[in-house]
Amino acid sequence: MKLGVFTVLFAKKTFEDMLDIVKDSGLESVEIRTRRDIDNPHCNLDELLENEDKRKEYMEEINARGLTISALSCHGNPLAPNKKVAEHVHDTFIKTVKLAQLLDVPVVNTFSGTPGAHDGSTYSNWPVTPWPTEYTDIYNWQWEKKIIPYWKEQGDFAESHGVKIGLELHGGFSVHTPYTMLKLRDATNQVIGANLDPSHLWWQGIDPVAAIRILGEENAIHHFHAKDTYINQDNVNMYGLTDMQSYGEIKTRAWTFRSVGCGHSVQEWSDIMSALRTYGYDHVVSIEHEDPLMSVEEGFMRAVTNLKSVLIKEQPADMWWV
Repeated sequence: MKLGVFTVLFAKKTFEDMLDIVKDSGLESVEIRTRRDIDNPHCNLDELLENEDKRKEYMEEINARGLTISALSCHGNPLAPNKKVAEHVHDTFIKTVKLAQLLDVPVVNTFSGTPGAHDGSTYSNWPVTPWPTEYTDIYNWQWEKKIIPYWKEQGDFAESHGVKIGLELHGGFSVHTPYTMLKLRDATNQVIGANLDPSHLWWQGIDPVAAIRILGEENAIHHFHAKDTYINQDNVNMYGLTDMQSYGEIKTRAWTFRSVGCGHSVQEWSDIMSALRTYGYDHVVSIEHEDPLMSVEEGFMRAVTNLKSVLIKEQPADMWWV
């Protein structure tokens, strides 16, 4: 496995400065965001698609530093009831897949999306309980009429371009657990898999090692995010794990995103790396920084230090002892 970073934490740096930071930190790969609705100094999606010379220059900057691109990421809600939003997210996804093929990038990361409750909905609806029974009706309608048809088409499209799709198992979206990941994969295309992020598993009460086993046995882990979560049990007792407080309410929130090793022990992260190796994942471990208690630099370097101590980089040796 290689160690990399999702470069959104360096969004205020130029493309070249960001690459220098990554290289100087001893990392080997970058995950790059392609969104077009924000200032994005690291990827001009339309320009790179249209201009071969620009693509060559882009990759020369990356390759000159001994780096690779682990994934292109275009997180958004392609199933949003707001048609303008959905169309923009979908168009960005299509362009990102095309660019990934041109740059020989193996994975495009995004979210599954969340539809509304019916065709006339204004807002997304995330049903997570079977009763009252209207929630079950909404859930079934979403999967049958929106989620499966959309991702069947996108899975076929990505496959035709030689690209895998990594859906982040993220609360608030239809695919957020190993079960919903495999439910979609089984109903669509094997190029659809997980961009697995333990931070979103922990706050749902899911053991990341067990999730790796479940998904790894199906070859359904296409990319991996390294981010931690701190669970405050006293606050869980008050607000539950579906805490609706702002992420800024650190003192009272039930859980908070943290840098690697600040929510769970380095031993637990070592177990995660071992599970990834055991179940066949040999791509990039991509650091994501959303720690509200640390600066970008300190949170990033804490994750780098802790992950370097547990990352399994080389192939296993012959078992000379048996």
